[in-house]
Amino acid sequence: MRLALSTLGTPGASLADSVALARSFGLDGLELRLHPDTGVHSGLDAGGRAAVLRTLGGLPAFCLSGYVRICEPGDDEPVIEALRADLRLARDLGAGHVRVFPGGEDLDAGARRLAAVADEGPRVLVETHDALPTGAAVAALLARAPRAGAIWDLLHPWRHGEDPAETLRHLGDRLVCVQIKDAASATDTTPVPLGTGGVPLAAARKLLDGFDGWVSLEWERTWYPGIPPVEHVLPGALDWIAGRGSG
Repeated sequence: MRLALSTLGTPGASLADSVALARSFGLDGLELRLHPDTGVHSGLDAGGRAAVLRTLGGLPAFCLSGYVRICEPGDDEPVIEALRADLRLARDLGAGHVRVFPGGEDLDAGARRLAAVADEGPRVLVETHDALPTGAAVAALLARAPRAGAIWDLLHPWRHGEDPAETLRHLGDRLVCVQIKDAASATDTTPVPLGTGGVPLAAARKLLDGFDGWVSLEWERTWYPGIPPVEHVLPGALDWIAGRGSG
């Protein structure tokens, strides 16, 4: 497993600061949140993209986490064009993956939109989120989108009643990335240090023994500014990767 840090956990920090933090903990890469606040987004011009690459300094940006909602109702073209913009940025930054959210539950629309970009480079990863929060729900979409993959956010399937073994069974070989986090409970999703909340991290770690994809620490400090800085929980993520406790 390769461990990355999501820049959702470093609000207010520069990309250079996030790169330095990842390197100081010996991480394998970054999951870059696409938003003007982070300085990385599809509106960057050629100079801005080159500056991001220089700042990364060879540290992989394995996934660009965008906010396109692939199964939202409405016209296809605006969704497809927004996704294409994220894919172009990913190509320019050498990122192999782009994250999308389901948004709604229109599987027909999601399948059409994913098909429209299937041959356009980086792989699109659908996260267990929104109206498709479980492995079963995301797998139903992926069955109609042969090239797309999955991100398993450990929080959402569990809080919707899906056992980790079932999530993994449904996602199978489409699983590319696991986002690790812990929360106070299934109803109180305030982030807490790994192993101190209710998310079944230990069970997931046992199931993932042998998984050779990416693991990303998604410490949601952007949404919960009162929680400690991410460096306080990074040691727990390293312990989880190594199979030492955490839940």
